Amino acid sequence: MEKLHSYGWIFLLTAMAGDLLVSWFLSLFYSEYNCLKMSISALGNPSSPVRVPFNIWMLAEGILFLLALPAVDRYFRSISGGITTVLIAFIAVFAVGACIFTCFFSVNESRDVVTVASKIHGAGSVTGFMLFLFVPLLMAGLYFKDHNGTMGTVSIVCFVLALVFFTLFVMSDKPHFKGTFVDNEGLWQRLNLLFMYLPLAITSVIAFSK
Repeated sequence: MEKLHSYGWIFLLTAMAGDLLVSWFLSLFYSEYNCLKMSISALGNPSSPVRVPFNIWMLAEGILFLLALPAVDRYFRSISGGITTVLIAFIAVFAVGACIFTCFFSVNESRDVVTVASKIHGAGSVTGFMLFLFVPLLMAGLYFKDHNGTMGTVSIVCFVLALVFFTLFVMSDKPHFKGTFVDNEGLWQRLNLLFMYLPLAITSVIAFSK
């Protein structure tokens, strides 16, 4: 059982690191894709040459997040059952809505083309991202409750930075910001993910090394 929980941290680290690294690697085979300007989900659009491997990865990523949940639950449950339950629920919604749904419901190459699949993708992705945004804040609460001021502070800082980049990500596709520094959807999304993931990544390394 101890080994299974150790694997959970490996699954979590793989999912988070892969979200950033796999998308970058696949972009090398998609000449029209721009990591700074385009969202990660655009790699799975119907015209993308890397659509199949990207969708397979998104399915795998979602499953890895779900497989990691027992380890996260066990690590924090004794500190606060209530906060831990919310934390687990938010990660699970992200795994399904922003990862697994992306595999089956792709966005289109152009935002002007709206289909049922792109609507489902949008709803799942937005819900997943908005909930996961609060994961660092929940972790801050858990760490402060456990008298770990260092990790509590790190988690708070990550939450603030993730919120800033999430806001820029949302604003990036507004016509008013076209051609400005805000018009970098892909960059803001990746930075948003980096800081949303960082407290969990540090926790994974600490827990796995014990």
